Amino acid sequence: MLEFEEPIKNLENKIEELRNIGSDSQVNIVEEINVLQKKCNKLIEDIYSNLTPWQITQIARHPDRPYTLDYINNIFKNFHELHGDRTYSDDSAIVSGIAQFNDFSVAVIGHEKGRGTNEKIKRNFGMARPEGFRKALRIMRLAERFNMPIITFIDTPGAYPGIDAEERGQSEAIANNLLEMSDLSVPILSYVIGEGGSGGALAIGVCDHLSMLEYSVYSVISPEGCASILWKSPENAHLAAEAMCITAENLQKLKLIDELIPEPLGGAHRNISQISKAISSSISKNLDIYHSIDKDVLIRNRKDKLSSIGFFQD
Repeated sequence: MLEFEEPIKNLENKIEELRNIGSDSQVNIVEEINVLQKKCNKLIEDIYSNLTPWQITQIARHPDRPYTLDYINNIFKNFHELHGDRTYSDDSAIVSGIAQFNDFSVAVIGHEKGRGTNEKIKRNFGMARPEGFRKALRIMRLAERFNMPIITFIDTPGAYPGIDAEERGQSEAIANNLLEMSDLSVPILSYVIGEGGSGGALAIGVCDHLSMLEYSVYSVISPEGCASILWKSPENAHLAAEAMCITAENLQKLKLIDELIPEPLGGAHRNISQISKAISSSISKNLDIYHSIDKDVLIRNRKDKLSSIGFFQD
């Protein structure tokens, strides 16, 4: 439970206590539980309808939030993971492979943060090194060769900033992905499912259609990083989150994303089945749209879209 969810936690604890009492006795307390459950649902609705950008950032980072592998298991069939960049090594922070979606064979690529200490370390908390981005590009080229649409899931604090990553060409790997993705002749659908952090997100985010989950964020820098630069203290992260307009709602208003996907009451982590169906519906709709577009037109539209992003204001 996050700090602002404390009232929800207290109510849910009371409901759980009543359920335990009911199972241990012959007293019928179903009606009381139903009343509390309705009250709890109303409380969740009230709290989540008035979230600040910083609170949404906390939800985007929630440890129980579904990750790329969760969506792969719930949305796609016959997923076969492909490893390695054929240059240096495999990077577990990026998951990539071939799968089946309805009548389409697709390439699926996404950041994976991992669960539990050992897996988080193995996947470097979703922060990819150059070999991760080069692996992603290798799979994209494979997809283009076999005329398979590409679906990417974005969820990373950012690209790994370690010395070893810089020595192996981190910035070059990201820049090369941006360049080559803009020229791929197959549809690219990207989904921000948690954190969309800086170049690490952009490296698999050049696309024809960019969607964000309701409680995800997308930004050039983390709120803590921005606050450290502007106010010399990460304690002002809540101010930075507000100023940067990093939420899906704000980014849709600025026309930086194409679609906002509503989440279940209380966030995606409360109902993975429901959010998976919502993403699946979006993929199905957009594959039908973009797969029918001529390849040259697809590339031209993608580049025009990228060129039109942003504006100057005196």
